[in-house]
Amino acid sequence: MSLRLSTVILPYRRWSEGGRKAWQHAEQLGFHTAYTYDHLSWRSFRDDPWFGAVPTLTAAAAVTDQLRLGTLVTSPNFRHPVTLAKELVSLDDISDGRVTLGIGAGGTGFDATALGHEPWTPRERADRFGEFVTLLDRLLTEDSVSYEGDFYSAHEARNIPGCVQRPRLPFAVAATGPRGLRLAAQYGQAWVTTGDKKVNDSGTPEQALQAIQGQAEKLADACAALGRDMAGLDKVLLTGFTPDRGRPLESLDAFVDFAGRYQELGFTEIVVHWPIPDSDFAADEKVFEQIAMDAVAQLG
Repeated sequence: MSLRLSTVILPYRRWSEGGRKAWQHAEQLGFHTAYTYDHLSWRSFRDDPWFGAVPTLTAAAAVTDQLRLGTLVTSPNFRHPVTLAKELVSLDDISDGRVTLGIGAGGTGFDATALGHEPWTPRERADRFGEFVTLLDRLLTEDSVSYEGDFYSAHEARNIPGCVQRPRLPFAVAATGPRGLRLAAQYGQAWVTTGDKKVNDSGTPEQALQAIQGQAEKLADACAALGRDMAGLDKVLLTGFTPDRGRPLESLDAFVDFAGRYQELGFTEIVVHWPIPDSDFAADEKVFEQIAMDAVAQLG
């Protein structure tokens, strides 16, 4: 399978002041998917404009025709499966089946306390995530769902007519630990990683590559335990967090070299951040556009 190139467009611009144009330009450049973060706020953007993911994706669906759209990623931090499922069915309908749900366990950032509770421990996040994904899968594939869990409940929750994509829209499960990888193997149509946080913070690019290879091997074990062929699971790398940081976007050759190494590990999709001046994702827009238009052909 040839490598796909996708992008993340952070929702920090008003729709009338560059937001709309970015999504349309992503389609013009030929990106496979344009994702956005599903956060209430994020890191250095906390005190700056920041808009909701689902309304942004709905607007993007209305001004594009071929571009796939998605979250990268949605988490249980401030979402409930019942209400999220209704929004996703609606978004999948509006986009005519172009939505991918990137989904993860969430972290300890601003989203974790915005609803007024203390941040959950890693174990609590993992417990909630497992129930969240399991219930969401049912809500998106069954007409009516009743469920009583430890964290979430549903009483005759209806999602008729269901997703345009059958049996439901695809899940891209972000995971690095054993429980998350099992969820990716069981429910995912794709697996997402940003690498190993410890290595990303203090390691080298080569160590990051080795760490991600180790994650992929554990995912293969999880798939094997379920009798699933890992070849049927897309593998997605969200860039910008490994020790390379922004270096792969410094030139077309640099990106082709970077992406090629991950393609050799079996990755099927590389996701790059749309350039944002004066931020962690600053990059030369001309180089970015050249990568978007020419890199996939060079990678074969």
